[in-house]
Amino acid sequence: MLGFVPPLPQQPGRPPSAGHMIVCGDDALARRLAVELRFVYGERVTLLLPPGRDANSPETPLTQRGRAAALFGRMSAAMNRAGNGGGTTGGSGDTNAGVEAVRIMEAPEPSDDVLEEAGVDRAAALALVYDDDERNIRAALTARRLNPRLRLVIRLYNRKLGQHLEELLDQAAAVAMPGIDPALLDASTTVLSDADTAAPALAATALTGSSKIIQAEGLLLRAAERPPPRPGETADPGLCTLALLSSTTNDPAGAEGSDSSGDEAPQLLPDESAVAAATGRGTVVLEAVSRADPDRPATRMGGRGAPLAQVFSRRLRWSALGVAAAALALVIASLLTTEDTAIHSTYLTLLDLLGMNDPAEGAPPARQIIQLLSGIAGLLLLPLLLAAVLEAFGTLRTASSLRRPPRGLSGHVVLLGLGKIGTRVLVRLRELDIPVVVVEEDPEARGIPLARSMHVPTVIGDVTQEGVLEAAKIRRAHALLALTSIDTTNLEAALYARSVKPDLRVALRLYDDEFATAVYRTLRTAHPGALTRSRSVSHLAAPSFAVAMMGRQILGAVPVERKVMLFAALEVAGHPQLEGHTVEQAFRAGAWRVLAIDATPPADRTPDLAALPPYTPDGDAVPPPSGLVWDLHPGYVLRATDRVVIAATRRGLAELLRRQRSVVPRQ
Repeated sequence: MLGFVPPLPQQPGRPPSAGHMIVCGDDALARRLAVELRFVYGERVTLLLPPGRDANSPETPLTQRGRAAALFGRMSAAMNRAGNGGGTTGGSGDTNAGVEAVRIMEAPEPSDDVLEEAGVDRAAALALVYDDDERNIRAALTARRLNPRLRLVIRLYNRKLGQHLEELLDQAAAVAMPGIDPALLDASTTVLSDADTAAPALAATALTGSSKIIQAEGLLLRAAERPPPRPGETADPGLCTLALLSSTTNDPAGAEGSDSSGDEAPQLLPDESAVAAATGRGTVVLEAVSRADPDRPATRMGGRGAPLAQVFSRRLRWSALGVAAAALALVIASLLTTEDTAIHSTYLTLLDLLGMNDPAEGAPPARQIIQLLSGIAGLLLLPLLLAAVLEAFGTLRTASSLRRPPRGLSGHVVLLGLGKIGTRVLVRLRELDIPVVVVEEDPEARGIPLARSMHVPTVIGDVTQEGVLEAAKIRRAHALLALTSIDTTNLEAALYARSVKPDLRVALRLYDDEFATAVYRTLRTAHPGALTRSRSVSHLAAPSFAVAMMGRQILGAVPVERKVMLFAALEVAGHPQLEGHTVEQAFRAGAWRVLAIDATPPADRTPDLAALPPYTPDGDAVPPPSGLVWDLHPGYVLRATDRVVIAATRRGLAELLRRQRSVVPRQ
């Protein structure tokens, strides 16, 4: 059986042969990544997990090893069904034939002895995806010392630290093997963050529910969902049709399709005949390409600085306006009743207000009356100044506290959870200037300082308790984005929010596909007119980590219901499926499609297409033109020197990378 994992306890495994891949982690991402490498790329995988059940959590039904074995079993069954049904596209037979089962090891820490037992000295790549950044860094330094040629893929939340660590590990590999060309070491180090990978898709789901953004060489590609055309209408295919949505998308009892949905699942990269025959199905199309602006920091809600409306109360501001109006009226009265100039009349009035002027003895009666009225206004000024000082001190004292949702707030996004994922999504939403209200149970959560610095309204409390979502103004919210790490908490919050506002847009973070299917069907049946989406962070991030372990980087991942479509840049050289073929011939339905060609000379190309091109500080400077050609002629013949941007399924990209690895063997 494909992907068979023997029953627990652990199988007596022999030392792995050279060229295998090692995955070390302690959460869902490690298991998903092992599944991706084993069942999609056909690699030999050793999975290192923490030991059995946690003594502090005796109620946990499955150990990490048990969860991994269950996941491998489900994936194996799905692969067998797909293979027996003959419904696979983009390849023939099973790509995993002859590949042994995933070897599962248990160890509390990835120490020297443990890594040596896992065969790190003979491995091709090592993924360190623990939730703890420090543990990943310590293991990466150890692994680089044991095997300088090893390809490292490291999960780090801290972006700046990740950049420095990547440079350090590459330098360590070059120093450990002096005199050898670094290009031949195959010791590339890639630092990724699952939060950064998943945040754009999650933010787009909460914002519009139908638009995803991919960035390539300073250009933005938008993959947009479109409903099925009405009778007599013709659907606009955009630049190309990327996917057909599930046949049950518009059925209230339907479900979001996943890899185990069979014929009802969304169809990625269909050909023209499939698109023409798919009546009544929504589509995902690639829309117009636009220029991306340089990254700008996330903005504070309410603007920069401390405006008067946030420092002084409305009552105090109206009182100050009344005193100022009285002073102006006294100045005007002085001008009308005396022959003084405007400057002198203003000067005398201010002295009278402050009680600094001499009595107006012997002056005309009008001047004496104005002085008396000025004195009365001056008495009102003293408590006003005292109140202003007290309110200013109160504002400064509470400046470091969390902001409460304002009364008139509406059309905002309610974000549940400020862990790693929620924090990144919050930054993304604020970069788009989307109003957000955050709900977090832990006052010491990772994202609380960021929410405070960005002046984002925050509600501290358990979302499952009555009144918490009401405090977040859920009745006037545009969308609910539930991103806690507990599936049942996200579901409970979504159900309660829908009971308060039935048409609320809801996006849930759910790990298990079967659970997500049941939730989706229930919510669609109960609220057919409201948009419901579910996403798995590990499912969105795992393809990026897997591609990095194969020595490549993807431009982005677009979720299509519960499936994922990948965008990547590849050199045509070494890919017989592309080289020497026309753009039309290179297209393989259900596997990959060539979207663009980089016309820049090889010596001048940008190594990372996902990065923005450099901009000069001058705001009027014109950004450099992109070398990507998107309007491709179907008859263009791909040459070995070309670099192309492709849209691919996970299996399609795995086939391209696997063929590339066989053409160019390791040195």
